[in-house]
Amino acid sequence: MSFLQLSGLCRNYGPVAAVNGIDLSVAAGGRTAIVGPSGCGKTTLLRLIAGFEPPDAGSIELDGEPLAGPRMFVPAYRRSIGLVAQDGALFPHLSVAANIGFGMPRGEPDRDGQVGHLIRLVGLDESFLQRRPHQLSGGQQQRVALARALARKPRLMLLDEPFSALDTGLRAAMRKTVAGVLEAAGVTTILVTHDQEEALSFADQVAVMRAGKIMQAGSPRDLYLRPRDRMVAEFLGEAIILPASIADGHAHCILGAIPIDRDESRQTAEILLRPEQVGLGPDQAGGTSAMVTDSEFSGPTCTLTVEVANGAGEAGALVLRQPSAGAPQAGTRIRLTVSGSAHLLE
Repeated sequence: MSFLQLSGLCRNYGPVAAVNGIDLSVAAGGRTAIVGPSGCGKTTLLRLIAGFEPPDAGSIELDGEPLAGPRMFVPAYRRSIGLVAQDGALFPHLSVAANIGFGMPRGEPDRDGQVGHLIRLVGLDESFLQRRPHQLSGGQQQRVALARALARKPRLMLLDEPFSALDTGLRAAMRKTVAGVLEAAGVTTILVTHDQEEALSFADQVAVMRAGKIMQAGSPRDLYLRPRDRMVAEFLGEAIILPASIADGHAHCILGAIPIDRDESRQTAEILLRPEQVGLGPDQAGGTSAMVTDSEFSGPTCTLTVEVANGAGEAGALVLRQPSAGAPQAGTRIRLTVSGSAHLLE
């Protein structure tokens, strides 16, 4: 049974439909990531769930309790929903202990003990409790913000791009820490982000938005390997999209005949390959002949542009990312091989 259910949710700002008929189910204890380009309606959807503003149409239910719908609206302070914002939004004049305890009811028994438990839960020492927010790093501030949100014992946690202001290395570590903390607490979570890698690694369900609508929702692996259309494919990672003719269970394209992942009656289609499916080797028998025309070094990886020409007279250029160690230089002739199957886009 769904823990959070959004049905036909709409929100308009003048002539602009920021959220346009969204249906989404979130399982209890699960982590859902909502991704999409800037302006697609992600933050508006989060505000509707939090109760910061009412929808123009549709309904929201949390654990079977209606929160918004025709002629009814439960305000944010009565929803028992936690929120961690992009900048943490800690109170600068309060200590860490006071920030964490701010969300607790007055007269909460063993208040100090609970604050100490929460600071340890998010991976910080109790010595941090007397510090002020300006004495913390960005990652430490986000941990305190998470502890403050957990202090209210929320039924649902909303994360609004909480890692975007952090350095790349710290972002990955914080993402893993937060996921572990929320899983241990058994809190259902929704993350809003524009970072595809963040969504795929954090969530067990990913929903891709465009122009106020959810284009596709499902498991991270399913969306990455079997996106519905070109937009979803390109938004969730590097994509090789090629025109192909379909016959005998194969897609015939500049890389040769590649098995397809489902039966298809169309004679032509666009196919998707992920760059990791394309292997590079020396110019020997087997595979498709290609010429490296450009090699751009970027530390651990190189971005290669290769010109492909197969025996059927078809030609084209591909962009591939490969490990820098042993990557071919411009002017090198190579052979390309494809592993796995091609996915047909709608």
